Amino acid sequence: MKVREVLGRGDYALISGLIPEGARVLDLGCGDGALLAWLRENKRVEGRGIELKPELAQRAASRGVPVYHGDLESSLGEYPDQAFDYVILSQTLQELRRPLDVLEQMLRIGRHAIVAFPNFGHWRVRWSHLWSGRAPKTRLFPHDWHSSPNIHFLTVLDFEETVAGRGWKVERRLFLSGHSQIRFAPNWRAEIAVYLIRR
Repeated sequence: MKVREVLGRGDYALISGLIPEGARVLDLGCGDGALLAWLRENKRVEGRGIELKPELAQRAASRGVPVYHGDLESSLGEYPDQAFDYVILSQTLQELRRPLDVLEQMLRIGRHAIVAFPNFGHWRVRWSHLWSGRAPKTRLFPHDWHSSPNIHFLTVLDFEETVAGRGWKVERRLFLSGHSQIRFAPNWRAEIAVYLIRR
């Protein structure tokens, strides 16, 4: 099944489809604020973001997105319980130093958490590693080992195991390969996984 794109990205389309009109949304690692700006305009959400890189935080602010410039790993403790309906972490989980702490905080400050991450179990990643004998490089993972922002190499199975082990509930699982949503063998076939979870 083909996935329409939002702002040129299929994962943004899947994420936006999970968020209802008028929700209170916090986007962690919001980048230039493009997704939040789109959600505010198209779904009238009350949105804010956290972004570490000053140039991206500045671009988000110039879009009119309320953004906190800082490290999300050290700032989430300042938010009260259930302050948001949805907390988004998109394409950032694998770059965090303490990903489990961040997931716990997301589920504390939000009623629902949306987590999107690249699946390192995808067959192209496996093939690249097996064939080259080097750190995998693919279209989604173009970095050399020494310059990659990724420090955790999780798969769909890893995330499922973590969620089950923590007793969290999966409300939706969505998987993307290229421009298509896939329904079976996601650990092998999905390039990107999008989860909607709650306590």
